[in-house]
Amino acid sequence: MKKPSLRLHWKSILLFLSIAGPGIITSNVDNDAGGIATYSMAGARFGYSLLWSLVPIMIALIIIQEMSARMGVVTGKGLSDLIRERFGVKITVYLLVAVILTNFGNVIAEFAGVASSLEIFHVSKFISVPLAAVAVWLLVVKGTYRSVEKIFLYACLFYITYIIAGLLAKPDWATIGKSLITPTFEFTSARMGMLIGLVGTTIAPWMQFYLQASVVEKNIAVKDYKHSRLDVIVGSFVVTLVAGFIVLTCGATLFKAGIRIETGADAALALAPLAGKYCSALFAFGLLNASLFAASILPLSTAFVVCEGMGWEDGVNKKFSQAPQFYGLYSMLIFLGAGVILLPGIPLFPVMYISQVINGLVLPVILVFMLLLTNNKKLMGEYRNGPVYNIISWATVVLLAGLSLVYLGSLLGL
Repeated sequence: MKKPSLRLHWKSILLFLSIAGPGIITSNVDNDAGGIATYSMAGARFGYSLLWSLVPIMIALIIIQEMSARMGVVTGKGLSDLIRERFGVKITVYLLVAVILTNFGNVIAEFAGVASSLEIFHVSKFISVPLAAVAVWLLVVKGTYRSVEKIFLYACLFYITYIIAGLLAKPDWATIGKSLITPTFEFTSARMGMLIGLVGTTIAPWMQFYLQASVVEKNIAVKDYKHSRLDVIVGSFVVTLVAGFIVLTCGATLFKAGIRIETGADAALALAPLAGKYCSALFAFGLLNASLFAASILPLSTAFVVCEGMGWEDGVNKKFSQAPQFYGLYSMLIFLGAGVILLPGIPLFPVMYISQVINGLVLPVILVFMLLLTNNKKLMGEYRNGPVYNIISWATVVLLAGLSLVYLGSLLGL
């Protein structure tokens, strides 16, 4: 029996590298300002005890993202495009309104992350936010899909700052290992609320739309789908690894010192006397990178969703004149989001609160639509979900939907 040659291995690796991007980028954007704040609070309030939850969350993320990528490869269409075709314009319009509202709240949160991270380095928000808004706008409007994807992939590399910060914090690796393999269940409202928050911040509606749109724009062929699936798995693993290091960094320092925080910037400031100025600076730089990264992706995702749903031209490879609605919406979200941060006395928490409420309402609906679409024989052919995959994916979706509704109830005080 012939052994596979080294040449074939290298060919497979190069092919994967040419296809990789959508899954890795989409997953890593989820470690945005809100995500970093949630993971930081989880570590600061509960130490290492919730680390185990990141493993099943990663598996759920892989399952959901895999369906999005598969639909994009097989159909060559975005998620909102398929929802409009299969379920009608009326339902699509309702979803578009919900996605725009929740994503706008998240865009504001990202620019708040830019402002707070650079204020740690004594840079005024009146300088940092306008510069950030112009930079992310130019990146997409003047770039091509290939150039934009390269920059986004480079941005993913900077998440290593959280891993380095975690090592500098000198965590207790034996306790961490024990926490990962022996889950602890304490049904207190604070712990359950944080657990639901970890799920809610890791799997969001915009991710499914952006991933599928990116796969379509990259023109990945069905024969190369296995590489696209690996891209999703790698992205889900990396984002979970980074999230884990954020939790353990704060668990090793803030939890031990009994320090409570509310944002990622709070965590960066609090780390300085406990783990050193380098750990603090790395944490703050990671927040800046994450906020800029997400401030680019979230408006882009929204523009894809709306233009696909309305049947308008979209895509980073098109010029402004070819896709005016696409670039117009992208520009509006960026500059309005940045403008809100510059308003004096703007109450940021209510804006982020409302976006999370809408997110909790939309996620279960999107997941059900995705499962109905991936089980459609006419649409997916031999690539539709099999019986075993259906059991796993439906169970995952029902669990996520239930957690989202509980999270929504907790936000509304029900």
